[in-house]
Amino acid sequence: MEMRAIYAEEMAKLMEADRHVCILDADLAKASGTRKLYERFPNQMFDCGIAEQNMASVAAGLASYGFKPYIESFTPFATRRCCDQIAISIAYAGMNVKIVGTDPGVTAQLNGGTHMSMEDIGVLRSIPRMVIFEPVDGVQLRAALPVINAYDGPVYIRLFRKEMPDVFEEGYKFDLFKADTMREGTDLTVFVSGFLTPDVVAAADRLKAEGLSVEVVNVHTIKPIDRETVIAAAHKTGRVLTVENHNILGGLHAAVLEALANDPVPTFAMGVNDRFGEVGKTPYLRKVMGFTEEDIYNRMKELAAK
Repeated sequence: MEMRAIYAEEMAKLMEADRHVCILDADLAKASGTRKLYERFPNQMFDCGIAEQNMASVAAGLASYGFKPYIESFTPFATRRCCDQIAISIAYAGMNVKIVGTDPGVTAQLNGGTHMSMEDIGVLRSIPRMVIFEPVDGVQLRAALPVINAYDGPVYIRLFRKEMPDVFEEGYKFDLFKADTMREGTDLTVFVSGFLTPDVVAAADRLKAEGLSVEVVNVHTIKPIDRETVIAAAHKTGRVLTVENHNILGGLHAAVLEALANDPVPTFAMGVNDRFGEVGKTPYLRKVMGFTEEDIYNRMKELAAK
């Protein structure tokens, strides 16, 4: 299933169980996968039009009356466009609002650079009280949404919309504030978030067959980062690679470096090298940005073999 379909299914369960759970969209319910929920929950769905700043303010108002609003839009509009409203009306005021940004980074594809958020994590990571979560597959997303819904405070969900291969098995136990070690290793530690995770896992398995041992850690919650796991995994191997669909400034790489600041190890980055996006399909954009499946494998091999 597409990730947005799984998101809609799980949101329907939450809305069924609690009439205070509601969704606000910026005229993008079809894109977000939640259009059909208008029929089932007409009193819990609100189309705010193409007005994300107003949508964030309305959500803060609803939260002040005990509702549990989720606001959703394309990632740059859910973050950059309404950053001040998120900072002041939601985070500063301590409002229980969840923010869903879809099509992060290069997955915006043909919508081009204006719709391609390479900096959304960096923007929101600097705001106090903000939790930032990026699911890797449908299994994790299903496990995470009830936990996130129960969490009292602002959470940003960075949601890839299309199909993703499952890397977690059914029965997976989710902890919002604990990273998941997916492969044990001794030669290199790779911290990865989001839709690039399956490629890192596959590369680690290829390298294992070649006699190289790579530790793979999926950092699904980038703020607050699981410092304990990051520090232990980094010092276990003595060298680190971060892989992310985001600017290497301000995102996962920055969070890992901050965690290791007092006792650093050599740390390298794969991601968007401080540039804007462009029009293209995801495979082309990954090639332009330098993180195709083969790019990831080659870089991991180079570092693990040193």
